[in-house]
This record gives sequence, structure tokens and C-alpha cells, in this order.
Amino acid sequence: MRCLPLLATAFVASLAVAPGDARRDRKAEAAMFTPIPGAKAENCVQIVQIRETRVRDDSTIDFYMRDGRIYRNTLPNSCPQLGFEESFSYATSLSQLCSVDIITVLNRTGGGLMRGASCGLGSFVPVAKAK
Repeated sequence: MRCLPLLATAFVASLAVAPGDARRDRKAEAAMFTPIPGAKAENCVQIVQIRETRVRDDSTIDFYMRDGRIYRNTLPNSCPQLGFEESFSYATSLSQLCSVDIITVLNRTGGGLMRGASCGLGSFVPVAKAK
């Protein structure tokens, strides 16, 4: 069996608002989602099912899936610069992203991207918009 590492990078489009406003908007949007009562947290999600990610802050990432589900991953520890940069990469030899995997913050520099802090993921908790 041949395993090739998959490298995926999540980028969030630049916002046309001031950075402070963008952070407030992210926090307000994040607060609109709450855990689904009775739903079980998942240890892994299928990479091909991830449509989009949204970094909420230094310890929270929402994973939007192709089938409409949303999983919130709260990292066990704060990941420096994640909330500011809003972009990260991960590498895995599996077809899943799991709670034991590590993400690496991608820092924007004048010449491109530079690797930043590496941080562990938490479990994937199903969330839905609050009513």
C-alpha cells in the first residue's frame, strides 16, 4: 500500500473592513452557532468532505462540510497567531483529519507564506445556528 502525504491549506479571503471590525464580525458569527443537543463529537472528518474552514480565534476553527454539516474544533491549547492570520495547513497520510493531527499556522510575509506555530486539534463537535 502506498501512502502519499496530503497537504491541504485553508485560506480565508481578505475582508474589506478594518481588522478590529473583522475580528468582531467573526466572534459575532461564531456566537450564532451552538452545539447540537445529543450529537456526538467526532474524532475525525473526511478531508474530501471539507468544503471550507473559518478560523474564529486562536483556538477555534469551524469546518463546513459538503453535506451542510458544520463541525467546531476547539483546540486544547491556544495557537499563536491563528486568529490573526486565519490560515493554516496540515499534512496527513490518511484521508481523514483527526483530533490527533497537528495544524500549522501560515504567516503572511512580504515574500509569501511562512510556517508559524504548530498546534494540536481537538474533537469535531457538530454545531448548528442558534434559533
